[in-house]
Amino acid sequence: MLNRTEGGPKAKTWLRRAAVWLLWIALWQAIAAMVHNPIIFVGPFEMLRSLRDQLFDAAFWQTIGHSFGKISLGFLGAFATGLALGSLAYRFPFLGELLEPFMSLIRSIPVASFVILALIWIGSGSLSVCISYLVVLPIVYVNTIAGLASTDPKLLEMARVFHMPALKKVRYIYIPALMPYLVSGCKTALGMSWKSGIAAEVIGIPDSSIGEQLYYSKLYLDTAGLFAWTFVIVIVSAVFEQLFLFLLKRFWRQPGQPAGGVEA
Repeated sequence: MLNRTEGGPKAKTWLRRAAVWLLWIALWQAIAAMVHNPIIFVGPFEMLRSLRDQLFDAAFWQTIGHSFGKISLGFLGAFATGLALGSLAYRFPFLGELLEPFMSLIRSIPVASFVILALIWIGSGSLSVCISYLVVLPIVYVNTIAGLASTDPKLLEMARVFHMPALKKVRYIYIPALMPYLVSGCKTALGMSWKSGIAAEVIGIPDSSIGEQLYYSKLYLDTAGLFAWTFVIVIVSAVFEQLFLFLLKRFWRQPGQPAGGVEA
C-alpha cells in the first residue's frame, strides 16, 4: 500500500516531464519543417540519423574518449587543488589573502584569452585540460572556503572543550558544513568545465577531439553533424556530472546517512 501511494506521484512526475520533453521535441521538429533548409536548421530526426551513421565507427568512440579523458582530468585536478588550497586558506587566512588576487584574476579573464595564451605556451595537445582546470579551480576554491566558514562555532567550541581529535573534528563537524557548498559548486563547475573545454578544442582543433569534429561540421556546413556532436556533449557531460556527484556524496556519507548523500 505504501509503495502504491509513493509510486503514484512519482509516476505522474515522470509522465509530466516526458510530456514536456516531447512538447519541446515536437516544437523543434515543427521549426525545422518551417525552415526547410538543412544547412540552416535540422530537426531531431536528421540529427539522430547523423548520430546513427557514426555509432559503429571506432573513431567516433575514440574521439569521445579523447575529449572526455582530457576534460575530466582538468576538472579532477582543479577539484583536488581547489579543495586543498581552500582548506589551507581557511586554516591560514594570510594564505587566503595571498591567493585572492590570483583567483580573482582567473575568474575575470575571458576563456578566449586563456585559450590563446595556452596555445602559445603549451600547444593544442593539452589545451582542454588546461582550460578546464583554470575555469574550475576558482569555483571549487571559493565554495570550499565558504563551506568551511559556515561551520557552527558552537560545535567547534564543544569540540575544543571535549578535546575532540582533529580527524574526528574534520569528519563530523567540518565535512557536513562543507558538503552542501561543495556539491553546489561542483554542479556549476562540471558544466563550465565541459563548455570551456569544448570551446578550447574548437579554437585549438587538437586531433581526435570533439572540438575538431564541431569545427569540421561548421567548415563543411554539416548542420546535422553539428547538432549530433552537440547532443553527444550534453549526454556525456550529464553522465559525468551525475557519476561524479554520486561518488562525491557516497564517499563523504556520514554513518547512518542514507545512500543518497547530502542534498545541495
